[in-house]
Amino acid sequence: MNAEIISVGSELLLGQIVNTDAQYIAQKLAELGINMYYQTVIGDNKERLLNALATASARSDLIITTGGLGPTMDDLTKETLSNYLGLDLELDQTSWDFIKKYFKKLNRPLTENNKKQALMPKGAVILPNHFGTAPGAIIEKSRKTFVVLPGPPNELQPMFDSYVIPYLSKDSEYKIYSKVLRIFGIGESLVEERIKDILVNQTNPTIAPLASQGQVTLRITVRCRKDQNPLELVEPVERKINERLGDAIYGSNDDTLQSVVARLLQQKQKKLAIAESCTGGLIGSKLIDVPGISENFLEGFITYTNDAKIKRLGVSRATLKQYGAVSKQTAKEMAEGVLKVSDADVGISVTGIAGPGGGSKEKPVGLVYIGVSDHDKTEVHEYKFSGHRNKIRNLAANTAIDLLRKALLSM
Repeated sequence: MNAEIISVGSELLLGQIVNTDAQYIAQKLAELGINMYYQTVIGDNKERLLNALATASARSDLIITTGGLGPTMDDLTKETLSNYLGLDLELDQTSWDFIKKYFKKLNRPLTENNKKQALMPKGAVILPNHFGTAPGAIIEKSRKTFVVLPGPPNELQPMFDSYVIPYLSKDSEYKIYSKVLRIFGIGESLVEERIKDILVNQTNPTIAPLASQGQVTLRITVRCRKDQNPLELVEPVERKINERLGDAIYGSNDDTLQSVVARLLQQKQKKLAIAESCTGGLIGSKLIDVPGISENFLEGFITYTNDAKIKRLGVSRATLKQYGAVSKQTAKEMAEGVLKVSDADVGISVTGIAGPGGGSKEKPVGLVYIGVSDHDKTEVHEYKFSGHRNKIRNLAANTAIDLLRKALLSM
């Protein structure tokens, strides 16, 4: 089956919002083993949408529209699709009753144009919207399947997962299963080099690498019969990849560096304190995204100036004078200092030059030192990151969290 997405909304064309709907649907369709060769973005214009529907119908079996299901005059998706398919719009009483209850619950006035959202193409399968007022629809006609979805991601995603995926899967004897391996610390080219023979010889499962912001993911996807356990096919390939990449693989599926570290801190029953300079609190911010981290993350210090490093962490004036704030020696004293003042079990420190100014030939922009200390030893690592200020800060923060992960694994 070949699918195509038509995203409707002038705000998409104007760049006012990012088209995360198409990204989400494309990922889900790939997991179902459904091909996608085209995506189209159309403004709120009936003629252009009619042309897009005609083009999509000529080359695709499954056409999915997103957006344009609101109550106003410029919301034209259902009306245009019904026109294209030669179907009348009829009031779906269940949807209209839900919309009325929705407005009553929110204590908001219900206007007549809201009834427009309950008008659905005749014969359509109605997709309830549990998070908004615009129901979706599935229409089968002329051996084509049309899926109509609302635009807001918090409405589209649960509707797609709850109704569209089961609908598309119902007649298949097969299922698609994917597992994502998450990698940090080595680049995409090195990952490919280490598993090149596995990639070259892949059949089922297939392996798809993707790099983004210093991280690499490998999606292992298998197609098997519905009564078969997909892990029987995935796990042998996963073991081979683990043997090649080792602890560069930090997790799988929805894991993040910070969620893995939070889990390790809890498992090892360790308390953490952080001393940040160039990252300006970014490490702490990433960690507190994880619920429950307060049990193990004691405190963080943003010691941006030399005086702050001296007063808060006990960094030696002599060290700062001789080696500078951005140095292996200062990172070491920061990591050890934050342990002393916080009574934590492990401390990490970051000091560096994020740019765009402040660099020199000896200490260029992107030079970062990261220290990891427990009560037995302290290790300091030097890095030279490239990119703009925020990219350097983000890479430094993620690298610090990854070093903490590795340190916890060895404890």
